[in-house]
Amino acid sequence: MAALVDTNILVYRFDSRFLEKRRIATEILRRGIADDSVRVPHQAIVEFIAAVTRPIRGHSILKQTEALREAEEFLTQFTVLYPNEAIVRDAIRGCAAYQLSWFDAHLWSYAEHYGLPTILSEDLQHDRLYGSVRVVNPFASSL
Repeated sequence: MAALVDTNILVYRFDSRFLEKRRIATEILRRGIADDSVRVPHQAIVEFIAAVTRPIRGHSILKQTEALREAEEFLTQFTVLYPNEAIVRDAIRGCAAYQLSWFDAHLWSYAEHYGLPTILSEDLQHDRLYGSVRVVNPFASSL
């Protein structure tokens, strides 16, 4: 069964500041390509471009041209899930029911809508069940 990946998995794949997280993210994405076990929400691609091109202490993770090229690669390498009205409505309910931020609720709603049992993310509570979706922090053992 496929898992939904959060933006942080995509970002850590390229972030040389966190080598262990980079290794784990790379393995998740490589395995996801090999066995079609990863789904990427449209939201994560948009957030990826913003996150990796944002200057942090005068340095960005990727130049804009590189970030855009990698985003295009994601579109060919992974099944990308797109929002619809039902996903947005579920996200609104997720904000209220689980007290999630808008972006976390929107991420959760993709998984809930598409029947994905797992979200891979460090941004939500590890091993917490939200509706029918469990959050797994793949970096928990590296902390």
